Amino acid sequence: MFSCCRLCAAKDRCFYAGIPFDGTTKFAPGCYSRQRMTTIGRPGSTDKVVRGATTALVLLTAMNFVNYLDRYILPAVQEQIKGEFRLTDAQIGSLTLWFMVAYIGISPITAWLGDRFPRKPMIVAAALAIAAMNFLTASVHDYLSLNLRHAALGIGEACFGIFAPALLADFYPAEQRNRVMTIFNVALPVGAACSYEAGAWVAQHHGWRMSFMSSALPGVLVALLILIFLREPKRNARNDVKTDRQSVFSLVRNRAYLSSIFGYAAVTFSLGGISWWMPSFLHREEGYSVEAAGGIMGPIIVVAGLGGTAFGGWVAQRWSRRTPKALYLLPALSAVLTVPPALMCFFGPAKLVIPSLSLAVFLIFLGTGPVNAATLNSVPSGLRATAMAGQLFVIHVVGDMPSSKIIGIISDHSTLRLGLGSTLLAMLAAAMIFFAGAQYAPPLESPTQAAA
Repeated sequence: MFSCCRLCAAKDRCFYAGIPFDGTTKFAPGCYSRQRMTTIGRPGSTDKVVRGATTALVLLTAMNFVNYLDRYILPAVQEQIKGEFRLTDAQIGSLTLWFMVAYIGISPITAWLGDRFPRKPMIVAAALAIAAMNFLTASVHDYLSLNLRHAALGIGEACFGIFAPALLADFYPAEQRNRVMTIFNVALPVGAACSYEAGAWVAQHHGWRMSFMSSALPGVLVALLILIFLREPKRNARNDVKTDRQSVFSLVRNRAYLSSIFGYAAVTFSLGGISWWMPSFLHREEGYSVEAAGGIMGPIIVVAGLGGTAFGGWVAQRWSRRTPKALYLLPALSAVLTVPPALMCFFGPAKLVIPSLSLAVFLIFLGTGPVNAATLNSVPSGLRATAMAGQLFVIHVVGDMPSSKIIGIISDHSTLRLGLGSTLLAMLAAAMIFFAGAQYAPPLESPTQAAA
């Protein structure tokens, strides 16, 4: 019996790749443990933080904030867009659909580029492209051009979403990536909150086009800061890991990786659709103005979302010292605990809508940082960009790409309450996937510890 590390001891197949040993070598083809062990003690090993890591984390988190600022302007102003272009809810949902089609369509190309070429210039180009699309919103005067503009924005955001986490993973060792991804993903609730709040206010006083255009300037500024101050890190064991076809296909047999991305996809189906339609729900069902709805969503997202992200990262960091399963179990608990307050928000009495919404937002954001750390830790360094592209592809194809359209269709034929509530079944599915995937969680120790 051959084995390449203690994970594979007494087993007939590689723990990470899921490939049977051939009986002649210590390592299965594409084995992650082989790739980890060949990096021990070599330059580029991930047993310590790389110089420039803090600068990279600050700048990329700032750009991630701009990324979500741009993305969530649409739900803040979509009631005005619907009125101007005389659209149905299904057509409003299609704006998100085409954004995601472009987003996932470019992912295979960006994954290939990210695993082979320097990521810094591509991140800068993506940031400038996002800003350009927002400037061009001034020329949008029909539904078709709005779809095209939103699809082009998806291309820029997909590039950044793949390159940035992979680059950060090369700055930090495995045991610190949960903390790093938690900080990086703090930008999601903060960016979304500012987008709801500021986007609705600007739209109310200056028109919805200006909401998009005003977000372009921060993107240009952060892109220039990245260009000047960010350094490109050495890829971890780049010379030892060959990103060939066999290694890429090993991802489809990597149960730890598959559990993290499909669980996240189920969460995204519900979270993405609800976040897109929640301002409209407050406007139509609860009687708030567009500006007031954005004013409610902003503080809830920034306080409850930021609090949930920070608290979830802290819990996962402490829990993972005892077991690597924590990066899967916490997202599972987050998903299942979110369902009761969400149901109360959609179907309960009016006085409980805001409190239950706040609690649901806090709970769902508990798992944001850990699930991204789980994805990065489940794959070798040479496949991180490809793995993130796979994650983005799955969470959007299975997740928020269809959900906003489905909610719109249900809303057109019944009520928006029922459309939003129906997505909560995906939260229960996510919990089951994460619980099942916990048994495949890889260790979080550093390479030096793994060799001991």
